[in-house]
Amino acid sequence: MEKDQPTKNNWKQNLVLIAKNTFVWMSQLSEKYNKPIKHLDQIPIEELESLKSYGLNGLWLIGIWERSPASKKIKELYGKKNAIASAYSIFNYHITNDLGGEDAYLKLKIKAKNVGLKLGCDMVPNHTGIDSPWVVDHPDWFIQSELNPSSGFNYNSPNLSLDSQAKIQIEEGYYTQTGAAEVFQFSNNSSEENLYIYHGNDGTSMPWNDTAQLNYLNEETRTAVREVILDVAGKFDIIRLDAAMTLTKQHYKRLWFPYKGASKFIPTRGDNNMDKSEFDNLMPREFWIEVLEDIQKKEPNTLLIAEAFWLMEGFFIQHLGMDRVYNSAFMNLLRDEENKKFKQCLKDMIAIDPLFLERLVNYQSTPDEEPAINQFGNEEKYFGICTLLATMPGLPMFGHGQFEGYKERYGMDFVQPNFKEFPDEELITRHKELIQPLLENRFRYSTSKNFKLHDCYFTNENINDNIIAYTNQNDAYHSLVIYNNADKQSDGFIKAPLEPRENNSIILVDFYTKEETLIPSSAIKGQKISVILSPYECRVFEIKIV
Repeated sequence: MEKDQPTKNNWKQNLVLIAKNTFVWMSQLSEKYNKPIKHLDQIPIEELESLKSYGLNGLWLIGIWERSPASKKIKELYGKKNAIASAYSIFNYHITNDLGGEDAYLKLKIKAKNVGLKLGCDMVPNHTGIDSPWVVDHPDWFIQSELNPSSGFNYNSPNLSLDSQAKIQIEEGYYTQTGAAEVFQFSNNSSEENLYIYHGNDGTSMPWNDTAQLNYLNEETRTAVREVILDVAGKFDIIRLDAAMTLTKQHYKRLWFPYKGASKFIPTRGDNNMDKSEFDNLMPREFWIEVLEDIQKKEPNTLLIAEAFWLMEGFFIQHLGMDRVYNSAFMNLLRDEENKKFKQCLKDMIAIDPLFLERLVNYQSTPDEEPAINQFGNEEKYFGICTLLATMPGLPMFGHGQFEGYKERYGMDFVQPNFKEFPDEELITRHKELIQPLLENRFRYSTSKNFKLHDCYFTNENINDNIIAYTNQNDAYHSLVIYNNADKQSDGFIKAPLEPRENNSIILVDFYTKEETLIPSSAIKGQKISVILSPYECRVFEIKIV
C-alpha cells in the first residue's frame, strides 16, 4: 500500500477493473453509435463515462498489441476466414495500427485520465508469436532441439514466415486434425540446418501452435523480457501478466527440464533431465522477483496482476511479493456452492496474514472463462456473489459484457461478436441500484487489516456453512455483510460482530434502505445475533455503536 496516500485516495488499493476484448468492443461501439469506431482515440468519451458510472476506475484493454501474421495465416489455413491472429500470439509490443497505433492510444489515455479511469493491458512473458522478430534474430532465446523430437512429426506445410531470412513450418497434422507436435521447424536461409523450436505450452492442453516458447535459462532472454515489461509499464497503469505461474522456477523446471523419472512434463521433454544445482546455476533467482524489483525502482506507479493458478496464489503473494494475484477460488467455489471450502480458503489466508486478502483479484468470470451470466445466472445468486465481490478485500474484476448480461464468450481471435445480443436493461438497472453504490464506496471494504470472518451457528451449535458473514472496519466505518449461498432458507446466529462493551448497544443500518435495527447490549453480551436469510439473500450493513 502506498504509505503517503490516505486509503480513500489510493487508487491501487481501491481499484475496480473491467476487462474489454478491444476489437469486439470497438465493433459493438460502432453499432451502438452507428458510425465506424476503429481506433482507440475514437472511443466516445460518453462510453468511458458510462464505465465510470458503474463504479469502475480501471479498464483492461485486451488484444492491443501487434499480433503475429503467422497466427492469422494458421487460422485461415484451418478455414477460419474471418478470424484475426490470437491476442496472445504477439509479434511485438507496439500498439497495433489496426487500433490507430501509439498516437491513438495516447489520446485515449488522456481522455481516460480526465474521466478517472486507469488503463491496463496484457503482457505475455511465456512465449512470443511463432514468427516474431525474436524468433528470427535470436532463435537461441527459445527452447529448442537440433533434432526432430519425434519421427512422427512432419513439416510438409506452408511457410509461415514473412521474413525472407527464415522459413517456419508447423506440424502438418494440425491442419488435417490428425496430429500435433510440441515443436515447429525453423530454418535460417543462411544455414541449411533446421532447428525445432518448442511451442508455448503450460502442459495442461494442446501446445499453442502459433507461439514459440521462451528459454528462461538463458540470461539474455530474461533480460530482454524484463526490458519489455518495463517499457510497457511506462505506458500503462496496470499490467496483467499472462500465465505467470508457468515461469516460477518450480513449474518451469517441471515442464521443461524435469528430474529423471518425473511426471507431468511437456511431452518429448522427458530426456531433457537436469538436476537442481545445474538449474539453479542457470536461473539463480525467481524471475518475478527480479521484475518486481525493476518495477519498484523504475515504474513504481504501475500495478502488476499475475494470472496464477495451480494453487500458486499464496506463493505469489508471500514469497514473490506480487502486487495482485488471480483468485480462482472465488469464482469456482461460490459458483459450485462449496461454501465450506470457500470459507476455509479465507481462513487459511487470514491465518498467514490478513493483509494477503488485499492482494487477491476476485471475479465471476475472466476472458478465458464462460461469461458470468452463464455461470451465475442473472437473479439473486448472481447479485449476492456480486455483492461479495464489491465488499471483500481484494481487487474486484468484471468481465466484458457482464453488466449487460451478454452470453457469448469472445475468443482471442474475434474481430467482432458472432451473435447479436441486446443489453439486459433490468440487469443494468439492478447493477446501478445494488452494486454501483458499493463500488463507489470501495474504500470502506478494500482493506483487510480489520477483516473478520464470522461463522453462523445453528441452535445446536453446529456451523451453517451456507451463510458467509464478515465484518470490516476502515477508519470509523464498520461494515457487516451476510450472504446465504444456497437455494433454500438459512438461519442461525452469528456471534456479535463487535467486542461487547458495558451497556453498549449497536445499530445495524441497512446500506440501501437506511433502515435501522437495534441490537441491545444484552444480545451483545450473549454474543448472539439471529440471522434468517431467504435463498441467495445478501444483506449489507453499517454498524454503529450507541
